[in-house]
Amino acid sequence: MSCHFDDELDMVGLPLIGDKFPEVEVKTTMGTFELPKHYEGKWFVLFSHPADFTPVCTTEFVGFQKKYNEFRELNCELIGLSIDQVFSHLKWIEWIKDNLNVEIEFPVIADDRGDLAEILGMVR
Repeated sequence: MSCHFDDELDMVGLPLIGDKFPEVEVKTTMGTFELPKHYEGKWFVLFSHPADFTPVCTTEFVGFQKKYNEFRELNCELIGLSIDQVFSHLKWIEWIKDNLNVEIEFPVIADDRGDLAEILGMVR
């Protein structure tokens, strides 16, 4: 399972700025993280994409990477999310580097069972 959470945790819906993010353990392209603990003392932007290797999602990731230093200057980190597996994310990030000469420096969550997307109210 790529996302572990407390069995008593109900679906919280999309968190708004300032809302408490549910405590979850996620598998990412940079290892396993405990959210929101991993980003304690910082803001983070969680953004999702429907699938790796798609033109719009690739453009989105490259755009976020190009602004990543500006986010960091604001004490804010980026973390992507899709229901693809870690292996797919890693191959896609490698493809972006090889073909677009852009190295994605932020992690991407592998929510391959959709657990996190479900508790955040991102899927029906």
